[in-house]
Amino acid sequence: MIQLVINIFVLLNNVPFSFQEDDNVLHIGGIFPIGGKGGWQGGQACEPAVRLALEDVNKNSVLSGYQLKLHWNDSECDPGLGASVMYDLLYNKPQKLMLLAGCSTVCTTVAEAAKMWNLVVLCYGASSPALSDRNRFPTLFRTHPSATVHSPTRITLMKKFGWYRIAILQQTEEVFISTVEDIELRCKQNGIEIITRQSFVSDPADAVKNLRRQDARIIVGLFYVVAARKVLCEMYKQQLYGKSYVWFFIGWYEDNWFELNLDKEGIECTREQMRIAAEGHITTEALMWNQNINQKTVSGMTSEDFRQRLENVLRSEGYAIDRHRYPEGYQEAPLAYDAVWAVALAFNKTMSILEKQGKSITSFNYNNKEIADHIYSAINSTQFLGISGWVAFSSQGDRIALTQIEQVIDGKYVKLGYYDTQSDNLTWFDKERWIGGKIPQDRTVIRRVLRTLSIPLLICMWVITTIGILVAVSLIIFNVLNHHRRVIAQSYPACNTIMLSGCVLSLSSIYLFGLDGQIISSAVFPNICQIKTWVLSIGFTLGYGAMYSKVWRVHRLHTSQKKNAIRKALQPWKMYSIVIFLLGVDVAILFLWQCMDPLKRDIQVFPMENPLNSNDDIKIRPELEHCKSVNHNFWLSLTLSYKGLLLLFGLFVSYETRSVKLRQINDSRYVGMSIYNVVVTCLITAPVIMVTASQQDASFAFVALSVIFCCFLSMALIFVPKVIEVIRDPHDKPESKYNPDAGMSKEDEDKYKRLIDENKQLAAKIKEKEDRLKQLKSDLASLRGDTDKTELKWNDESQLTEHSFLSQSELLR
Repeated sequence: MIQLVINIFVLLNNVPFSFQEDDNVLHIGGIFPIGGKGGWQGGQACEPAVRLALEDVNKNSVLSGYQLKLHWNDSECDPGLGASVMYDLLYNKPQKLMLLAGCSTVCTTVAEAAKMWNLVVLCYGASSPALSDRNRFPTLFRTHPSATVHSPTRITLMKKFGWYRIAILQQTEEVFISTVEDIELRCKQNGIEIITRQSFVSDPADAVKNLRRQDARIIVGLFYVVAARKVLCEMYKQQLYGKSYVWFFIGWYEDNWFELNLDKEGIECTREQMRIAAEGHITTEALMWNQNINQKTVSGMTSEDFRQRLENVLRSEGYAIDRHRYPEGYQEAPLAYDAVWAVALAFNKTMSILEKQGKSITSFNYNNKEIADHIYSAINSTQFLGISGWVAFSSQGDRIALTQIEQVIDGKYVKLGYYDTQSDNLTWFDKERWIGGKIPQDRTVIRRVLRTLSIPLLICMWVITTIGILVAVSLIIFNVLNHHRRVIAQSYPACNTIMLSGCVLSLSSIYLFGLDGQIISSAVFPNICQIKTWVLSIGFTLGYGAMYSKVWRVHRLHTSQKKNAIRKALQPWKMYSIVIFLLGVDVAILFLWQCMDPLKRDIQVFPMENPLNSNDDIKIRPELEHCKSVNHNFWLSLTLSYKGLLLLFGLFVSYETRSVKLRQINDSRYVGMSIYNVVVTCLITAPVIMVTASQQDASFAFVALSVIFCCFLSMALIFVPKVIEVIRDPHDKPESKYNPDAGMSKEDEDKYKRLIDENKQLAAKIKEKEDRLKQLKSDLASLRGDTDKTELKWNDESQLTEHSFLSQSELLR
């Protein structure tokens, strides 16, 4: 539609227009955004300011006998309506020498078309960076600084407070789109990350929710004031305000903008809620009021004089100024006032030049490019002290001005400082105040916390482990010193020593499992992973392998005796070869694992948690370190499969020999019980460790207790009976070191002792009978009587003697 209107204007431009006008009146056109439901309605205060400026210009005879007159209409900040208003102004009497316009979207349309009529356009309320394009807008000037002056100001503040991570929320208008592009460029140059760029047309609800999901903390908001109220209400609903958030808003809203028109615009938040959400936000805006309130300007007034006059006019029009209810555009009113003065001074300079050439400015028409160029040059060189400060224009037609920085504190805007873009100088008053008493962070600080073992648990397990190792070493010494005793010799002391060595290694692995990030560095951790894997695996193989070799030999002997009743001597090297074979398999697997796919430090990351005792904007990210390799599951499955089969086969052999008693291996039953214990413990421990892998204390405690339980119980079952026996019978004689199979079992030894006792008793009876026999012989020789009785006694004594000798012979056999 806009392009169609412009095309019509271009076609009509070829038709010359001539209006009969008053010779001493110079006419200008004005386009003011006053009504409407969106955009910027700054004409509410800017139009009265223009009226004051016209009054002062005409009263002070700035134009040397000429009067300046304004013809205006309302654009409602709508570009289509703005184009229509411009058409009406241009093609209705009288002839216009220049156009005043406000609202960036309208100025874009007007300035782009005005060059077709050789008209200079002066915008008092347009900040779009796009308007700085001289190729697109060759005849445009503006007393309102470009929005790009805010970008370096915002960047400077972000660097001052250490904010390097921001988000942008914008309304989909060209003025804000071009501003965002400028911000993105400057952020990239200064190393500031833009985490998200959200936009909306009319309803900002979804965009604000997305900001929360992105964990945005420093947010730049670019939108007109009507949309700003919607955004502020949504901020309150989504809790995007307070000590953890900083919002940058546009500074040309009215001071109490967040309390106005809430019911009219259907805002669902109360004034109190809006005040809460608005507290602490920062605005940046070019200086629009001369800061020296006592300095007289080109009009002869000070900025304070102008403020009083403007407020009187606004009161007369029904605005509640005394209750701080200002119309929109109040902040920009000095810009509109100075725009009229800039026009007047430019016309005055143009008339002086034309007068020397014998020409008059009143002869201007829309085809007269010469006079248009004089007006352009005059306004381009115009400089003066106005109500808004020093007025001058850059080569792009932009206003050169300082930037003012303000913050809402206790519901009111407080000046924090000024920034000079040209000199890159920040003047700071140190009046900022942050909710919570400290500068907000640009992100949630994620504190990585390594989950480590509980120190009391670690100490407890290590103490028990140390006791276990000392016990195992003591039993090794006991086993070596008493290897010649029957109770030790018949249990194969070499296998016992191997089993105890395996217990020492297995218990030592508990020390290694307790070494985590609180004790060792991350660089050392992979080495500990390798070492503890080797130590535990070899320790298990030595300890369990020694016990397994015993029950396997018992099973073999028992099976062979069933097949043939021939007794075979036990060959120790076969038992040792089993342990060596199992150890070789272990070493092969571990060597290949370490060479082909070594264990490394792997970090398991848990969901973020809130700190227990902190008011800071911090989230805790728990981490847990594990030992893992690339193909960890394969190697673990291979090792566990091999160990598992060994456990199951050991369980089977132990069950098969549960009632077998061999005097060659006197502790086979206790070894079988130890194997039951190890198998059951391992079958319970393996799945539990997998379930508790993410709980470091539970996992460590279960592994440590399992190893301790297996080692302690195995040592107790196998060695406690031996220790008791050695203590009970310290004078036990050694057996032949060449024939370890010649020893007796416990049952045979008890039977042997009983026969010795019986033999002593029989020997005493024999002596007694022999003494009685001598006595009888003596009596026989003297009496020679009672032959039959004597012979009977003789027979009884002979039978007793014969029985005694038979008993001795049996014992000796």
